[in-house]
Amino acid sequence: MIELLFDRADGGGMSVMSWPDHLLTLEEFDRLPEDNSRRYELQEGVLQVSPKAAAVHQRVVKRLTAALDAQLPPEWEAMQDVEVVVGTSFPPTVRIPDAILASTQAFDVNPNRLNAIDVALAVEVISPGSRRIDRLTKVQEYAQAGIPHYWVFDIDTSVTLTALRLGEGGYESVFEGGGLFKTNMPFEFAADLSSLVVRGPGR
Repeated sequence: MIELLFDRADGGGMSVMSWPDHLLTLEEFDRLPEDNSRRYELQEGVLQVSPKAAAVHQRVVKRLTAALDAQLPPEWEAMQDVEVVVGTSFPPTVRIPDAILASTQAFDVNPNRLNAIDVALAVEVISPGSRRIDRLTKVQEYAQAGIPHYWVFDIDTSVTLTALRLGEGGYESVFEGGGLFKTNMPFEFAADLSSLVVRGPGR
């Protein structure tokens, strides 16, 4: 292990973290010190660290999950920032989509993370520095893991969505653009995409 110094997000000075110098197992990933100031994922055993999302990013995710929950049947639920194991064989891959859709029963057992087989939809909102990962790397990872639907939101200039559905050869695009988004897969859902980013009356 390699020891690194970093500034604590709570202003509490410097902290020391042991940085792994080898590919991690899931058990070793679980034993890492907790640090809520950053997002930690595992890509084929390699620890990946990214900063917490900015405010507008969080607003989009919050409103999207609220809109999904309002329209979903009660046996399904949308949740933010849940760890998902998308590759179980060594070296493992663990991702934290901005939001996922899974059965209420899967959440009721209070797991620390879900397996990809439990996830009906994964959602990512592109952040600075994540475009290639969200549009290329995770497309392959989520498809290989068998997640049926993957939505990628781009909020750089206006809110646009690329909605992908898993087919025999990988993901296929079923919607790309802005404005009103309506779908019946995996469930009936409709949303004005622009309303996810701009706060209006009553929101």
